[in-house]
Amino acid sequence: MPVMVITGTGTEVGKTVVTAALAAAALAAGRSVAVLKAAQTGVRPGEPGDAEEVVRLAGAVTADELARYPDPLAPATAARRAGRAPVRPHEVAERAAKLATEHDLVLVEGAGGLLVRFDAAGGTLADAAALLSAPVLVVAPAALGTLNAAELTARELRGRGLDLAGVVIGSWPGEPDLAARCNLLDLPDVTRAPLLGAVPAGAGALGPTAFRTSAPRWLAPRLEGTWDAEAFQVREAP
Repeated sequence: MPVMVITGTGTEVGKTVVTAALAAAALAAGRSVAVLKAAQTGVRPGEPGDAEEVVRLAGAVTADELARYPDPLAPATAARRAGRAPVRPHEVAERAAKLATEHDLVLVEGAGGLLVRFDAAGGTLADAAALLSAPVLVVAPAALGTLNAAELTARELRGRGLDLAGVVIGSWPGEPDLAARCNLLDLPDVTRAPLLGAVPAGAGALGPTAFRTSAPRWLAPRLEGTWDAEAFQVREAP
């Protein structure tokens, strides 16, 4: 099934921009793409959400979201406070599977980290990925503190028997400090997964044309890009 699940080691780590880069690279390779936001929080009706941001940056992508809640909280909490039905993992899987019958690639973007709860029963993005038998791409920050969260996420995925596709750094600084440069080498080590890209800080502020042209250079060939992890590490790491 042509579905990839995108999660983060936490919130505000660059998941949406990475999702947009994945979509742009796939489109450039001639593939049709849909992006599914499992649960959009912190956005009111009529305001653009993460799926719409992917379309703005990447181009001709089918955008879909299952539910929207106004409070910027975990989906289960936001749904409860809004008095609305929560998202269930099987609903995420069913919608993604339907989109996959109509597109070459479906990108399912989570909310926050892997185990953020969708509902009171404890359903998570990990459960949806299991139902889909889909690989999971982890987006991690470059800064100090990323290694613990990345390793815990990787361990949880493997403990559930899920396919960890790799790690993408969601925001690589223009002037990386010592911690970021060391983390570039340590992230694939602690996660036991390949480093599949590094999106430069501020990429989301690029104009759509510049973003679409540049996106393949930020991602490894497995993700339809041209980025070379070894060459990047030689250039950027100590």
